[in-house]
Amino acid sequence: MSRQNTLLYLDGVSVSFDGFKALNELSLVIAHGEMRAIIGPNGAGKTTMMDVITGKTRPDKGDVYFDGVVDLTAEDEASIAELGIGRKFQKPTVFESHTVWDNLEMALKAPRGPFSTLFHIISGAEKKRIEELLDLIRLSSKRDELAANLSHGQKQWLEIGMLLAQDPKLLLVDEPAAGMTDAETMETAELLKDIARTHSVVVVEHDMHFIRALGVKVTCLAEGSVLAEGSLDHVSADERVIETYLGR
Repeated sequence: MSRQNTLLYLDGVSVSFDGFKALNELSLVIAHGEMRAIIGPNGAGKTTMMDVITGKTRPDKGDVYFDGVVDLTAEDEASIAELGIGRKFQKPTVFESHTVWDNLEMALKAPRGPFSTLFHIISGAEKKRIEELLDLIRLSSKRDELAANLSHGQKQWLEIGMLLAQDPKLLLVDEPAAGMTDAETMETAELLKDIARTHSVVVVEHDMHFIRALGVKVTCLAEGSVLAEGSLDHVSADERVIETYLGR
C-alpha cells in the first residue's frame, strides 16, 4: 500500500532509551476506516509506539506519516491532537465532580479556550451531538449522574465519548478492558465496533477474549518490531507468537 492511501504509516521506526531499543525498525500501516488490535508482551514497544504516534516521543529514525502527507515527527503533541489523533490512556481521566452531560459538553468545547467556554451558550447542534454521544457510549440514562458515581467501565466509556466529542480521525485506545467486568468488557467491544464504523481505531489490549470479540486484524509486537500480523487465529497459531507471548 502506498503511503498516500494510508491513514497511519510507520516505516523503519526505531527508538532507544539508554541503549535499550524500545522500537526496532517498526513498520505498521493503518488504512482509513480500519480498526486494528495490537498485542504483545510487556516491553514489546506498544506504549512507545503510541508515544511516537502522538508526538510524546521522537523516533531516532524512521518515517511516521498521518493521512498520507503529514510528517508526525515534525509536529508536537498539541498539533497532533488538533490533526485528529485522540488517545485514551489506561486510567480514565474524567471530571468526577461534574455530570456525565457536563463532561461531554466540556470536551465538545475544549478547543475554544477557557474564556469562550465560560460564556458559551450551547447550540442546538451541540446538544444533538451530546445526545448522540450519550447513546453511543451507553450512558443516556446516566446523563445527570456525577462522573464520580459511575462504575470503572462506565468511566472508560465516558472518556471515550469525551475523545469522540473532538471528532478525531484516529482513536488510540490503551487496554480498554483492563479492570472491567466480563459484561462491561463485551459491551466495550461492541462500543468500539460501533465507533469503528465512522473512525479508525487502534486498540492495544492483553485480553484475548476481548480481541476475539472485536474480530479485526491483529498485529503482535515483540522486542520493538512486528512479529506477526493477520487474523487472531493466524497470529495465535504462529510458533514465535506462542513462544514469546501466548505460551507464558
